[in-house]
Amino acid sequence: MARFTARFVFSVIASGAAALAQPASAQSFATNDSTIRRIYDEGMNRSETYSLAQALADSIGPRLTGSPGIRRGQDWLISEYSKWGISAHNDKYGTWKGWNRGASHLDLLEPRVRTLESTMLAWSPGTNGRPVTGAVIAIPDVADSGAFRAWLPQVRGKVVLTSFAEPTCRPDSTWARYGTPESVTSMRESRTAARAAWAKRVANSGYTDRTLPIALENAGALGVLTSYWSQGYGVDKIFRARTTRVPTYDVSCEDYGLLARFAANNQHPVVRMQAESRDLGDVPVFNTIAEIKGTEKPNEYVMLSAHFDSWDASSGATDNGSGTVTMLEAMRILKKLYPHPKRTILVGHWSGEEEGLVGSGAFAADHPEIVNNLQALFNQDNGTGRIVNIAMGGLVGAGARFGDYFTKLPAEFLSEMHFGFPGQPGGGGSDYASFLCHGAPGFNLGSLDWEYFAYTWHTNRDTFDKIVFDDLKRNATMTAMLAYLASEDPVKMSREQRINIQAGRSATPSQWPTCGVIPRSWADWTR
Repeated sequence: MARFTARFVFSVIASGAAALAQPASAQSFATNDSTIRRIYDEGMNRSETYSLAQALADSIGPRLTGSPGIRRGQDWLISEYSKWGISAHNDKYGTWKGWNRGASHLDLLEPRVRTLESTMLAWSPGTNGRPVTGAVIAIPDVADSGAFRAWLPQVRGKVVLTSFAEPTCRPDSTWARYGTPESVTSMRESRTAARAAWAKRVANSGYTDRTLPIALENAGALGVLTSYWSQGYGVDKIFRARTTRVPTYDVSCEDYGLLARFAANNQHPVVRMQAESRDLGDVPVFNTIAEIKGTEKPNEYVMLSAHFDSWDASSGATDNGSGTVTMLEAMRILKKLYPHPKRTILVGHWSGEEEGLVGSGAFAADHPEIVNNLQALFNQDNGTGRIVNIAMGGLVGAGARFGDYFTKLPAEFLSEMHFGFPGQPGGGGSDYASFLCHGAPGFNLGSLDWEYFAYTWHTNRDTFDKIVFDDLKRNATMTAMLAYLASEDPVKMSREQRINIQAGRSATPSQWPTCGVIPRSWADWTR
C-alpha cells in the first residue's frame, strides 16, 4: 500500500491536524470518554484475536470462492457472532464454480528421484485418481506462430513447462547485501535479457500466458507446469488454472529451475503427477453480514469491512484472515461495551474479492438503502501489520471527521499515523472501492508492510505463524473505537468530492471512478 502524507490540508481540518501533530507524551488519553477507555482496556488486555485467528487460519484454512472451505468458514462466522448475541446471516449474491481441492503430488522420477515442491492451482482438474507419468519439455523458441503450430503435436503425452525459469532464487535484497557491485550488475543484466528472451518466445507462439495452457491441453499435453516466484526465499504466487481437463501445477522457483535445466540440457526429465480435485458445478455464493442495530438512527450505518475469501495454496492468514479477525474482534468488543449504538453497525465479510471485488460490489449494488445512508465504512486488507495510514479517498470533508476522531484515540495509535488529505478515490484494490465508486464514504485502513507483498500476499506461505498479534489486537481495538466514534458523531460524513483529480502536476485530470458491472457467475467472470 502507498504511504500517504498530509500534503493537501484544508482549513476545515486545521484544528484536527494540529491536535494530531502533538507529541505522544502530551496526548495519552486526551479524552474523558469512558467508552473509549473501556474499549481500549478490553481490546488490549482481554483480546480474543489469537483464538479467533487460530480457529480461522488453522482449522477452517483456505477459503476459495465457491469451495466447501469458504462455506465452512461462513458457518463458523455466524456461530461466533451468535455466541456474542450478534445477528448474522449469509447474503446470496450469485453462483460460482464449486471446486474442492484434494491431495496433490509432483515427483521427479528421472534423471533422479525427488519429490518436487509444488501446488496444484485453484480450479485445476485432477488426474482422475491415478498417477500420470510423462516426460517434461519446455515450449520452444520458434520464429513465429506458424512454426509453433507445427511444433504443437510434440506435446502429446508430455508435461510442459510454460514459465520463465529464474536464474537465481535468492532475493535481490540478499544479492545487494552480499554481492559485489560487479556481480549484482551482471546478474541483473543477464536476468533481464533472459526474461526478455522468454517473453519473446511466448509472444512468438501466438498465445498469451492465459491462452497457452489451453492450446497445450488441446494438443494432448498431460499437464502444465508454471512458476510465479514472489521474490522471496521459497515463496510463490498461487492463482488459478486455465486448463479444464489436465492438471496445472505451480512449481517452486528452485524446483522449476531444476526441471528447466534438465530439459534445456537434454537430460530427459520425467515426472509423475497425482492430483485429486472435484468440480462441484455451479454453487451459490454468499457474503456474511452481521449487525448491531442502531437505536437513535437505525437507518444510518457504520460498516466494518474485510474480505473473507482467499486463494487456497495456504491458509489465507494475512490475506485476509487478519482483516477478518480485526472486524470480528471489533464487533465482539462493541457488542460487549456499546450494545446500543446510535447508528446501526454492520460488518461485511466479503466473498469474491480475489476475483475483482465481486461480493462487495454485488452487495453495494443490491443494497442502495445502506450505501446511500452510510456514515463511514472502514476496510482492512493488506496484511497483519499495525494500521499506519488512512487516505480520505478524495472526499474533501472527511478529514475534519477523522481529525476529530483521532484526537480522542490513545497517543500510541497516533505516533506512526499518516493521513492523505483529501487523497485520491481508489478505483480498486480492495472492497472499500465498491462503496467509494457510489460516492459513499469508504476508507481503507492501511497497514505496515511486514514483507506482505513478497511473502504472504497470494502465496504458499500465508500461514498462521505470519500473524503479528500485538499489531492485530491494536488494529481491532482502533477499529472498534472508530466505529463507536462514527456511530456517535453528530455530524454526517460529507460526500463532497475532490474535483480535478490528478496524481501530479503533469497528470491528466481524471473522473471519479465508476462502478463496473459485477459478474454474478463463473460464466460471466470467465467470458
